Amino acid sequence: MDRRHFLRTSSSVAIALTATSAFGIDPFVRPKPGKLRLSLAAYSMRKYLQGTKEKKAEMDLHGFVDYCYELGLEGAELTSYYFPDKVTEDYLFSLKNHCHLRGITISGGAIRNDYCQPDGPKLQADIEHTKTWIDHYAKLGAPAIRIFAGNLPKDADMDTTLKHCAATCEQVCQYAASRGVILALENHGGVTAKAEGLLKIVKQVNASHFGVNFDSGNFRSTSDPYQELAAIAPYAVNAQIKVEIFPDGKKEDTDLARVLSILKDAGYSGWVALEYEAAEEPKEAIPRHVEKLKALLRG
Repeated sequence: MDRRHFLRTSSSVAIALTATSAFGIDPFVRPKPGKLRLSLAAYSMRKYLQGTKEKKAEMDLHGFVDYCYELGLEGAELTSYYFPDKVTEDYLFSLKNHCHLRGITISGGAIRNDYCQPDGPKLQADIEHTKTWIDHYAKLGAPAIRIFAGNLPKDADMDTTLKHCAATCEQVCQYAASRGVILALENHGGVTAKAEGLLKIVKQVNASHFGVNFDSGNFRSTSDPYQELAAIAPYAVNAQIKVEIFPDGKKEDTDLARVLSILKDAGYSGWVALEYEAAEEPKEAIPRHVEKLKALLRG
């Protein structure tokens, strides 16, 4: 019996299977409504976490975890950009222990990559970079890593590029599975600027430990980003929420309740990380948005 027929004809068994593995080419069969937990993405505090040659960063990841504790959050998403240049096992275990002592769960991680590049040294470097961070996040106990598809190379054919990207995703997912980490492909511009492009990749990846990173603020070239979000939600294994949304590229406040409902209605259960990118001072805006999200989740 093929897997697709199996999922169609035995939903109860499918739910048991998806508790231990994830197939990116089919929507997940999950109980509804989903159960959501709130986290904060480190990128929200980039103003303080990003140092320069002239000035040391005002905050490190240990301090970011403390900030999450002060906000009364359960989780923290740790982004690779803000780790030390040389990541040692001692550092990883120190950070993991710090999270544990603060009662903060590492909800996930993120890296930079472009899998739409043609075969060659640059693509291979991104593959190796992904594997390195799979190892790091596995030691931290992070369940999922956000990855990107990338951009269409000049003069390249879109369908060929998406197929190539899917093959690369499948390759790195095999390594992720060996380390118990899920890779979550984000809707993040480039070839995934719309749900159609993202799902064309996802439906070609036959791999466990794979799914979608649902980012509420990243569909900026469509008149109805909420409809696009509803299309990708059934494939989500990680989620982020932004306080601004961009129908036809025009900024407006996100209907946070609507976004959370889209996730719950799709049966998504797991972390929802606030990723704050708006102009207002983060330390003033983030606590207010966190409290609003907490109230919505309680309701």
